[in-house]
Amino acid sequence: MRSVDVNVSKNYSVLIDSSGASGGVGLLSQAGEKIAAVCGGEKAALVTDDTVSELYGDTVEQSLKAAGYATTRFVFPHGEQSKNMATYVSLLCALTEANLTRSDVVVALGGGVVGDMAGFAAATYLRGIKFTQIPTTLLAMVDSSVGGKTAVDLPAGKNQIGAFYQPDLVLCDVGALKTLPDEIFHDGCAEMIKHGAILSAELFELLKEPIMPQMEDIIARNVTIKRDIVVADERDTGIRQILNFGHTIGHGIEKHSDYGVTHGKAVAIGMVIASRGAARMGLCSEDCHREIVEAVRRYQLPTETDISPESLIEAAFFDKKRSGQRITLILPERIGKCAAKSFSMEELANFIRLGMSK
Repeated sequence: MRSVDVNVSKNYSVLIDSSGASGGVGLLSQAGEKIAAVCGGEKAALVTDDTVSELYGDTVEQSLKAAGYATTRFVFPHGEQSKNMATYVSLLCALTEANLTRSDVVVALGGGVVGDMAGFAAATYLRGIKFTQIPTTLLAMVDSSVGGKTAVDLPAGKNQIGAFYQPDLVLCDVGALKTLPDEIFHDGCAEMIKHGAILSAELFELLKEPIMPQMEDIIARNVTIKRDIVVADERDTGIRQILNFGHTIGHGIEKHSDYGVTHGKAVAIGMVIASRGAARMGLCSEDCHREIVEAVRRYQLPTETDISPESLIEAAFFDKKRSGQRITLILPERIGKCAAKSFSMEELANFIRLGMSK
């Protein structure tokens, strides 16, 4: 088992264990005792989606009950389409009906959508109660479960309402990855490629080899990268913005596909478009762009979109990272090093067209 400590406004540990992947007792079965040791309390609200509930809901609920928690389960339909105000309000009502108090705990069991929904509810219910993340997707393990970003979507765009709210504990059971469809597993690989491209040439090289035999180590490396950035800039006002490589364009792709293109796929396309534009502007080499394209293809992720440049430009006007009439993009300089470049909205439009043109 690996442990990565995150020391920010709330100090917590990210536990990463592969015992469950090899037939042993994994963190899913130990969740109750781990959560009780950190969070205490008498009641637990287990928040999950319909897919994950069928796979792991009973295991985690039984673990919580065995640890002494009076447990309720809130289940909503899987997918980004559920990350909305209606689901959020229903979840708040469920917490009220369960009579959770500030000494009790919300437990998120699932991928990024579940973590965002449960985290935002925990941040706002009674002005904040205890919160544990149990990510079950690779993307959530290496990225979204760490750092405290919680949110719901609005029709205008992704993550338009949210809060910074750090969890009290994160439990990554590598065994949960065994049930992931390949395309969802590869979504997580997009975020690992991002981490390597912006900050770690060593990680980028590791991803050229089979990753399952070294998954515990690779997850720990990614969590450490994310941890270091979050510690330096918890509220996303400075260096944390480098984690947005591929995301401004990617969020536009998600929105205009009505979230039919998943987050990892959209970010992969965003990284390809951004690196192509950077290469054409002379900000990075063609070899750097080519390596990013090859990494994306290695994990069977897409490199292009049918969505028009005009649609992606329109989506960027609603991006939450826009400040006035300017927006900052993160662009690669070489593998393992990136830079922030500020664009006017007109310059951004030209950049997107440049990155999408063949």
